Amino acid sequence: MSNAITIRRAEAHEVPQILAFIRDLAEYERLRHECVATEERLRESLFGPRAHAEVVFACLNDEPVGFALFFHNYSTFLAQPGLFLEDLFVRPEARGHGVGKLLLQWLARTAIERGCGRLEWNVLDWNEPAIGFYRKLGARPMDEWTTFRVTGRELQTLASAPTPADIGRDRGT
Repeated sequence: MSNAITIRRAEAHEVPQILAFIRDLAEYERLRHECVATEERLRESLFGPRAHAEVVFACLNDEPVGFALFFHNYSTFLAQPGLFLEDLFVRPEARGHGVGKLLLQWLARTAIERGCGRLEWNVLDWNEPAIGFYRKLGARPMDEWTTFRVTGRELQTLASAPTPADIGRDRGT
């Protein structure tokens, strides 16, 4: 890989390419069965009236070989926004050439330009190549934190559970 890698923002017409990267990542992470994203949902959530996340591509000769999907979060302890990297994936043939590092450097610069106090992401505990790569860049695991998640039926159940106000209403109060 002798040509320079460039980083650029994804555009709405590239939603099929974004979905292809997401599916490749899901396959790599052994989670393809959980990947139910569609082009329509991505188009709405990434490029609709209220964009919930952003995507950049790492390109070689104008051809995307890696991508990062990220969004803003907020740290109450810092009283500053942060960037959360949801997905980073580099195609196997482009690995080992600095593509991932360039994507993370771009994200770090973007975080600083936007006044963010941190850049965070998750990594699967079995993904030793990624863990080693991130440690080399100076990232440290947050071992004292455990990520919790509510999805699907459990999310619906939690959302529809009666609240004290609902219970009082049912009793005519």
